[in-house]
Amino acid sequence: MAIAERNNGAFSERGVLRLARAAYSENPSFVIEPRKTVLLVIDMQDEFVKPHWTPFWVPQATQIVKRVRRLIDYCRNKEIPVIFTAFAKTHYNLDRPKMGAFMPNRYTNQTGADPPYFRDGRIWRELSPRDGEIVIHKPSYGAFFDTPLESILKNLEKDTVIICGTLTNFCCGTTARQAYERGLKVIVGSDVTATDDTELHRAELKTLRKGFAMVVTSHQIIKKLDEKQR
Repeated sequence: MAIAERNNGAFSERGVLRLARAAYSENPSFVIEPRKTVLLVIDMQDEFVKPHWTPFWVPQATQIVKRVRRLIDYCRNKEIPVIFTAFAKTHYNLDRPKMGAFMPNRYTNQTGADPPYFRDGRIWRELSPRDGEIVIHKPSYGAFFDTPLESILKNLEKDTVIICGTLTNFCCGTTARQAYERGLKVIVGSDVTATDDTELHRAELKTLRKGFAMVVTSHQIIKKLDEKQR
């Protein structure tokens, strides 16, 4: 890591900025234990993945499906639990944050007042959960907000979450922050997350790496898990 310059005990502006920028490229140094790990597949549902179906389609989410599938298959083969989330209609939408309806990402000019989307929380067919795998229907961005995810992880005795899915800077990033605040080790797959703006994808990954999570490729995730299982 870079070292900030000090003159007479004071840090220079140039030095602290260099230190701050360097930290965006660092990764945390915690150890990954496969037996303590789960894979969270965030919101890889029809509304975001199915091409041309909704104004919420994230083309990059469609592009990462094969890599996400490989990571899912790897975790299944290694008996690492896979948990899916989907943004869906829960409790008649009364559990959603009240200000959500006012956010510009609702695209009300495209969908109308009561769009048919985000009701069933159906996972994209190429990534369909198996029998016995948990699907959490959530009312907002983060997978821990008003869901049983924290209790599930405690009952499974897991302390590490691998995050893949969409959108990087909304549901994935919020989930990573929530997991970090709950004392969990967080790993975010840089090539198995996607959003609607490439620049914001990169920016979010840099922010997560600096303060919340280990950010590595899916290949690196598999390599780290394999190393611990030898």
